[in-house]
Amino acid sequence: MVIDDERVFIVGDIHGCLEMLKRLMDTIPWHPHHDRLIFIGDYIDRGEDPKAVVDYILALKSYAAYVQCLVGNHEIMFLDYLNGKDQEVYFLNGGWHTVQSYKVPGSGQELTVPQEHMAFFESLERYIELEGYYIVHAGFRPGVEVKEQSLQDMTWIRDPFIHSSHDFGKRVIFGHTPFSEPLVMANKIGIDTGAVQGNKLTCLELPEMIFHSVSA
Repeated sequence: MVIDDERVFIVGDIHGCLEMLKRLMDTIPWHPHHDRLIFIGDYIDRGEDPKAVVDYILALKSYAAYVQCLVGNHEIMFLDYLNGKDQEVYFLNGGWHTVQSYKVPGSGQELTVPQEHMAFFESLERYIELEGYYIVHAGFRPGVEVKEQSLQDMTWIRDPFIHSSHDFGKRVIFGHTPFSEPLVMANKIGIDTGAVQGNKLTCLELPEMIFHSVSA
C-alpha cells in the first residue's frame, strides 16, 4: 500500500531500449532511498539491448530501497522458449534480439542465461495493489474478481479490457498495448507509449499524476 508522502514511479514497456531507459531514469525525480519504483513488464524482445536492460534493473534493485517488477507476456514467452515451448511463436513476437543477447561470444549458438537473470524472470510479480490503484502488465478481464484473474489475461488481454468501463474497485495502471500518448480513462491508465516503435518511454509519478517521458 502507498503510505503518506510516498512517491511511486511506474515505468512502461522497455523492450530492450536501454539508452531510453537510462535517459528516463536521469529525468525523473526518483530518490532510490525514499521512493518506490515499479516496472510494468516487457523488459526484453524487439529492442537492441534486452540483456543489458535486465542488468540495469538488477543494478537498480541492488541499491534502491524498493524496486518491484511485474511480469509481461514477453518474459513468459522467453521462459517458454528456454523450456523448448512455442519457440516459433517467440521469434514471431520479437524474441530474436533477446536470444542473440544471451549468446556467449565465440560459442556459436550457445545461449547462457546467468543465474541472477533466471531468478529475476522467475520472481516477477503478477500485479501490485496500491492505495487506489492496481498495477498490471496488460489489464484485467471485466467481471472477474482481481484475485481470480488468470495470468494469461493479466499479461495478454487487450480489447475486452481497454474498451471496458468496468469498475475494478481501483484504477488500473497498465502497459502492453502501445499508445502515442498515455491513455487516461476513469477506470484505467495506459503507459506503454511505444518506446521500441520509435515513440516514447513513459513513467507515471504518483500521487501527483505526472507523466515523464523521453523520446526515441
